[in-house]
Amino acid sequence: MSSPTAAAPLLPGTDAPLAAGELVVLIDRRRRRYLVELTEGGEWHSHAGLLTHDALIGCLEGTAVRTNRNMEIVVLRPTREDYVLKMKRGAQVVYPKDQAAIVAAADVRPGCTVVEAGAGSGALTLALLAAVGPTGRVVSFERRDDHAAHARRNVARFLGGEPDNWQLVDGDLVDGLGQLEERPHRLVLDLLEPWLLVPGAAQALPAGAIVLAYMPTVPQVMRFSEALWDDGRFTDVRTTETLVRPWDVDGLAVRPAHRMVAHTAFLTTARRVPARDEGGPPPPRRKADVGPGVVWGDATAPAAGDAGDDPVGDPVD
Repeated sequence: MSSPTAAAPLLPGTDAPLAAGELVVLIDRRRRRYLVELTEGGEWHSHAGLLTHDALIGCLEGTAVRTNRNMEIVVLRPTREDYVLKMKRGAQVVYPKDQAAIVAAADVRPGCTVVEAGAGSGALTLALLAAVGPTGRVVSFERRDDHAAHARRNVARFLGGEPDNWQLVDGDLVDGLGQLEERPHRLVLDLLEPWLLVPGAAQALPAGAIVLAYMPTVPQVMRFSEALWDDGRFTDVRTTETLVRPWDVDGLAVRPAHRMVAHTAFLTTARRVPARDEGGPPPPRRKADVGPGVVWGDATAPAAGDAGDDPVGDPVD
C-alpha cells in the first residue's frame, strides 16, 4: 500500500473483535443497513435511537446491541457490496450484479492487466482489483477531477490505502490509450460514447484480448456493436443484460420480492483479432430482414423517403 490511511481492514469473518477505526455495517430489524466508522466516544443516531460506538468496540461480528430506545441493531464488518452501495459517491456506481457480470464476461482473472475508463466513484475499480489479485494490475482513467477524488478516496478507504498495483490517471483514455506502459489484457469502458475508442482499442489490445463496454441504452449498444464490426479487428461481439430478483423465504411463504434490481445497463463484449487481410476471421453474415443501417449523429442526412441517395445508409446484405 503506497499511502495508508488506516490500519489494513480485516475481512468479514475474521475471528477478532471490532476495533476503533474499523468500518462496520449496522442492520436494523427492517434490514436497513448503515455504514459507520467506529471511533472511541462516537455516537450513531437514527430513528432507532442512539448507540454509542464504545458499545460496539470489542464486540464480535454478529453481535446484537440495543439502542437507548431498546431496538436491537446487528453489527458486522461490511462486504464489498455493503461498502459500494453505501459509500460516498460522485458518479452513479456500477451495481454489484453488473460488477460480477463484467468480471465474468471479460474473463478478468488473477494476473490480468485491466484498463478501465472512467473510474467514476471507484466501485467497479474495487471489483477489478479483487479479480486481478496482487499479481495483476488495474489502470483507471478518469477525466473529471471530482470523480477521480471520489474514486481515490473510496478505494483507499476500503482497502486501507491505495494498492501498489493500481494506477489512477487523471485524464482522458482517448489521449492515454496509446501511451500505456504495457498492452492490457482487458479494456473495460464505462463511457458515454465508447465507440469513439474502438480504433484506439484495436491498436492497444493484443490479439485475443477482450474489450467490454457498460452502456445504459439500446442506441449506445447498437452504435458500439456496429463500430466493432465495422472496424474489422473484433469478433464474437455479444450483448447481455443482468437482472436480479430477490426472493422472500419464510417457512411456507416463499415468493419473489416486490422489488428487483432490474435494468441498469447492457454489457457488450468483443475479442480482438487480426484483420481479415492479416489472417483474421470473416465479417459476420447479417440477416436479410434487419433493416437498413443507421447514419449516427448526421443531422444533415436527408430524411427517409426523400428522393435521391439512400437516406439511411447502405442496405444490409
